[in-house]
Amino acid sequence: MCGIVGYIGRGNTKKIILQGLKTLEYRGYDSSGIALISKGNIVVEKKAGRIEKLEESIAGKDYPSDIGIGHTRWATHGVPSDKNSHPHYSMDKSVAVVHNGIIENYQNLRKELVGKGFIFSSDTDTEVISQLIQDMYNGDILDTVEKVIKRLEGSYAIGVIHKNHPNELICAREHSPLVIGIGNGENFIASDVSALLKYTKDVYYLEDGDIATLKIGSVEIFDRDKKTVSREKKHIDWSLEQATKCGYPYFMLKEIFEQPQVIKETFEKRVHNKKIDFSDILTYEEIKNINKIYIVACGTAYHAGLQGQFAFQKIAKLEVFTDVASEFRYSNPFIDEKTMVIFVSQSGETSDTLAALKEAKTKKALTVAITNVVGSTISREAHKVIYTMAGPEIAVASTKAYTTQITIFYLFSLYIGKLKGVISDEKYQEYLSDIENIPEKVQKVINNHEKIKFIAEYLKDKTNGFFIGRGLDYKIALEASLKMKEVSYIHTEAFASGELKHGTIALIESGTPVIVIATQKNLLDKSVSNIKEVKARGAYIITVGFENDENLKEVSDSFISLPLCDDLFSGFLSIIPLQLLAYYTSSLKGIDVDKPRNLAKSVTVE
Repeated sequence: MCGIVGYIGRGNTKKIILQGLKTLEYRGYDSSGIALISKGNIVVEKKAGRIEKLEESIAGKDYPSDIGIGHTRWATHGVPSDKNSHPHYSMDKSVAVVHNGIIENYQNLRKELVGKGFIFSSDTDTEVISQLIQDMYNGDILDTVEKVIKRLEGSYAIGVIHKNHPNELICAREHSPLVIGIGNGENFIASDVSALLKYTKDVYYLEDGDIATLKIGSVEIFDRDKKTVSREKKHIDWSLEQATKCGYPYFMLKEIFEQPQVIKETFEKRVHNKKIDFSDILTYEEIKNINKIYIVACGTAYHAGLQGQFAFQKIAKLEVFTDVASEFRYSNPFIDEKTMVIFVSQSGETSDTLAALKEAKTKKALTVAITNVVGSTISREAHKVIYTMAGPEIAVASTKAYTTQITIFYLFSLYIGKLKGVISDEKYQEYLSDIENIPEKVQKVINNHEKIKFIAEYLKDKTNGFFIGRGLDYKIALEASLKMKEVSYIHTEAFASGELKHGTIALIESGTPVIVIATQKNLLDKSVSNIKEVKARGAYIITVGFENDENLKEVSDSFISLPLCDDLFSGFLSIIPLQLLAYYTSSLKGIDVDKPRNLAKSVTVE
């Protein structure tokens, strides 16, 4: 969650860093700070709470500077407070450091430094980095930082300034993202490219083990063996304006409304002349050698993977397993050189997913990444990468990244099914046409948002609820329940509809909301039966189903209509009103849906 910004140029440093930190607010944070080399010394200002507090503390202070670093912190070691905020000084105040990640051996390093007489002023793991730099400083800051990071165990992206080197900004990364922005007579670092877009669209993505030195007119990057390396310069083709709200009250609503367009763009990226092309990912010869597919991801991406599993099995007739990334490494998966493992991550930086990817590579599996971020770690580590076209996703809760991921899964399934010869040309074109028409149908669902807002009025004062469905609908229920919990903080659970009677139904009482997804034609009679079962206990039934299903309407208290489509693709449509339901329930409760919950809590300042 933490954010890093660094700058070296020709003045206006304080303003540039503060602007970058504000751009990173969406990541979530509990404190912020800035360090500048000004008039020969390092000055540090940092505050718990919102960036506005930091701005107030430095307003009017004269800090002329050409170099500086800034940070927004999400507490991992030490409570949110001024003293635990970044940047962190060395004891002699010659060095300032910002850091994302976790230094796993910090306690041993701290004990060693205390034994040498160092005094620590925070409870963080990060402070050991600044103190180590002071302890090991040899007159060459780049060489010193290289030696220091060899002593660190864990993950880090760091920015370092030293008062004796006012023309040199040092950065390094290991298992935590860091990007260098290339300007004209100025250079930048950031943990997220969005912090740089106001100033440059040309960037280098650092790789694990990289360390770099930035000067006003140059950037040098070295690998962990101190060898100079050349990283490919990337040009970012989306604008800062894409990362603003564009008149919407919240990013989440904006991103829900963007889904017709980003699904269309993701489709068009892979379909030309009515033919799907993933030949850069998988050829006929390669698919012949694959006997098993795993899909591995976390959270919402995992739920997209469940839809991917459904699509591969229904369309491509493949055996597919979906696993949670944090469990995958420890379950001794049966994978080898004949296994394809697909890793799904919106950011391309999800640590558990990255660790699982590395495990799969050690077992010689073919690894494929589905991600939204060009140049991200997972996209570089995987053998193959498929990019979605979701654009920047700012809200905490993923929406448009999810629907573009499932777009990729359905297209990829059709592509493989055609390669394997398990789907006829006629059916291939029929399904392809169905997917092409999805954006228009999604727009129709979005156009019904006022009715969904009305239904949210019933939910906003509830504390518990259930989402149920069968088959594909159960997979949608899992994601819908996560969305409701994630942004409204209402406790909900998702169940396969037939499982409610096995104990859980005892929790349903008068007025308990039960949201039913019922789009699978061969299971509708069973869904109606399940609705009657919970309604008999007093549940309030909100059903998502196709517009022509009169039986569902009859047994529901509220009904959300979907335009007709093949129920193979209904997951594209049914998730949209449930995203909106989570959003409106939250906004009616007065929750800032773009921020993690504990930002809304008061912060204790020590």
